[in-house]
Amino acid sequence: MHATSAFRRLTPDLMGSRRNVIRDMWDRIRPLPGGHRLFSRLVGLAAPYTGTMGAVVEELERGRSRVSLRDRWAVRNHLDCVHAIALANLAELTGNVALAYTIPDDARFIVAGLDIDYLKKARGTITGTCDCPEIDGSDRREYQVPVVMRDAGGDEVARATLRTLVGPKKP
Repeated sequence: MHATSAFRRLTPDLMGSRRNVIRDMWDRIRPLPGGHRLFSRLVGLAAPYTGTMGAVVEELERGRSRVSLRDRWAVRNHLDCVHAIALANLAELTGNVALAYTIPDDARFIVAGLDIDYLKKARGTITGTCDCPEIDGSDRREYQVPVVMRDAGGDEVARATLRTLVGPKKP
């Protein structure tokens, strides 16, 4: 079975659902053995490019997420460190899952821009954390979603801000 077909069978329609599908999936899958990895794989099937980096959603709750990216050959650059675009992708995933979990059932979002500062070479497992703003409604509005990325020693390697538009789901 093709991965996209499996995803569609295992998960509800992300855009057509009247509920917050990310919150429902995380709350249902997280307690299972391997739930973090399964959830991360399902997110990767929904966003195939993001799925190629193999990041794992470790923590997810209203207004907060923590996502880890293991340092491996596929995410490295010619300088033998985690590639800048892999860090940007980690920032987007980390911010998006935090926001997706937080928004009301009748809201949807899209990233309208991303600013990122690379502070030092990223080596080893990189962990992205996001403390996103509380979102109480689905009124059309732009939010700043901050993400900090740290190496295993706790040093900040990059910081990003996603400019994210939140609005009502289409009827």
